[in-house]
Amino acid sequence: MNSNHVMVTGGCGFIGSNFIRHLLARADFQGRVINVDALTYAGNPENLRDVEEACPGRYLFQRADICDVSLLRKIFDEQEIDTVCHFAAESHVDRSILRPDGFIQTNIIGTFNLLEAARARGKAFHLFHHISTDEVYGSLGPEGSFTEETPYRPNSPYSASKASSDHLVRAYHETYGLPTTISNCSNNYGPYQFPEKLIPLVILNALEGKPLPVYGDGKNVRDWLYVTDHCEAIRLILQRGRRGETYNIGGRAEMENIAIVERVCDLVDELAPSPGGGSRRRLITFVKDRPGHDRRYAIDFTKLQRELGWSPAESFGTGLRKTVRWYLDHPGWSRRIRSGEYQSWIREQYGKGS
Repeated sequence: MNSNHVMVTGGCGFIGSNFIRHLLARADFQGRVINVDALTYAGNPENLRDVEEACPGRYLFQRADICDVSLLRKIFDEQEIDTVCHFAAESHVDRSILRPDGFIQTNIIGTFNLLEAARARGKAFHLFHHISTDEVYGSLGPEGSFTEETPYRPNSPYSASKASSDHLVRAYHETYGLPTTISNCSNNYGPYQFPEKLIPLVILNALEGKPLPVYGDGKNVRDWLYVTDHCEAIRLILQRGRRGETYNIGGRAEMENIAIVERVCDLVDELAPSPGGGSRRRLITFVKDRPGHDRRYAIDFTKLQRELGWSPAESFGTGLRKTVRWYLDHPGWSRRIRSGEYQSWIREQYGKGS
């Protein structure tokens, strides 16, 4: 990579923190990472505390909201940002249904602010990479997969806000010549994922003997991508992706939600047997389906494979086992997240924020 000053937005979140770890561990990356995160509910600086200690001078955390235009411009200029890897987003569909306003502000207006700050850097700016989602494409029938040519048909406020930001990024390339790339990924899982998401929620509830909620009939299908595979795909796009292009990233692991929950239950039973015996599958509880719940997603990543030589290194089986093992090995992290204790630590370390 020829980038020297990489801004990672949302770097204290799940995928962002994994990406920062992945990038700084690479021998072929000698630049700096400037992590910009507003530390909303899903942002946790603890995810990178060891990185901060291990990489003095190469890792810098800046607490900032991407909706704060003046602070963004200041960071871009002072840190001489030449590359943006844009993860920051409100990302939970259920939350977008209840309170869509925050999704519009962060995902659309925040992306616009970043694009303007990048454009102001002129020829010193190398690349704006925008991380998006397969949800922008809407819902698939029982056959077929999303490609980069699939028309957008978002069905939730979350996916509509991400579709809007995708279009903005593409427009800035076409209108202003800003060097951009976009990636649309399938469902991620792995270490440091906030416990409201399906896989960590099931792991932690299973350990505590709590109900395991499954929407509708549980037959909604998702394609699952282990987070470090996603990080490597992004690194390759930053390094060799064609400017102005979109790349789909998938895990080649389609599965019904109910099958995911059952496999997590079986792994938890194997790795942490219930004191009273019996399968955690007994905890599965079907709940009312959520509005606009897309039936099936599947990603065709042929373009990424053909142009950049990427394929997922983890199967769903190996990735899921690593994930369950990580949560079992990090009970303190999970406890601090679920109790809200991490928010008190953030206030002590960083104040209330801007």
